[in-house]
Amino acid sequence: MADKVNLLQALGSFDGHWEPRIVAMLNDYKVLVVKVRDEFVWHKHDDTDDFFLVVQGRMTIQLRDRDVALEQGELFVVPRGVEHCPRADEEAWVLLIEPLHTVNTGDAGGPLTTDPRWV
Repeated sequence: MADKVNLLQALGSFDGHWEPRIVAMLNDYKVLVVKVRDEFVWHKHDDTDDFFLVVQGRMTIQLRDRDVALEQGELFVVPRGVEHCPRADEEAWVLLIEPLHTVNTGDAGGPLTTDPRWV
């Protein structure tokens, strides 16, 4: 990395929801920021856990057996192979960490699948 990253500035630099942006690389992992609003898709990642840290706002990680409500500054890791669906009633700003080739929609595919680009 050539310089430090201000997460709030990075998140303020784009408007779209569910469009992750890369802010750093850590070994073979992408560090991403994303704005979330409404419901994503039910999906799972068979080969990796899924890391969520709420930078601003609040969101819910829906699991088949419960909901995990996350406030600003809280994080949750969805274990590999567990179906989940992120949701935010109002816009939330989130930090994600995932292996380089992880597809954001996991096994679900569909129109929300995207290749993240650098902020």
